[in-house]
Amino acid sequence: MDARQNRDRIIASAREAFAAEGLDVSMTGIARRAGVGVATLYRRFPTKEALVREVFAEQLEACTGEVHRAAQDADPWRGFCRVVEKLCEMQARDRGFSAAFLTAFPDAVPVDEMRARAEEAFAGVVERAKGIGVLRPDFALDDLTLVLMANNGLVTDSVDEAVAASRRLVAYFLQAFRARDPLPPPVRLGLDRALG
Repeated sequence: MDARQNRDRIIASAREAFAAEGLDVSMTGIARRAGVGVATLYRRFPTKEALVREVFAEQLEACTGEVHRAAQDADPWRGFCRVVEKLCEMQARDRGFSAAFLTAFPDAVPVDEMRARAEEAFAGVVERAKGIGVLRPDFALDDLTLVLMANNGLVTDSVDEAVAASRRLVAYFLQAFRARDPLPPPVRLGLDRALG
């Protein structure tokens, strides 16, 4: 088997392992799954972070592409919904994706750059949707992280169940994010009043 085939098998095996078990899978387990020695794995990828970057670079590029396509959508609300739905679907289908997307490795500059580009483009999508009054004015970029964290809790052993549950959760969030008549201002009530 040549070096390129080894590399491809390692990446494919790591992708399968990360999707099934998340990023906690061991390098030894990945080597075993790929049918290569641990030394071969470390020769190709000296750190786990390097392997994660390689495995998820393609998916992060796809994510960035989705955000850029949404920014070009003639309908800002549809573009906003598309980003949220697609990211959550990717997350539900692949347990390792959210960890790679949300976790910053200290030396993962290319991943951080891709994530920064996606966040910048998403900020533009958000501003366009707010600008025409279809997205709540109080929506913050951190709300996407909140959605991804909530969606991450839906990961199950069954991808089909996770995807179906994710679609429903995302639909609820999108309804909540849609601009409607303004809510009345919050009333400051101490929790002690409710409990006492």
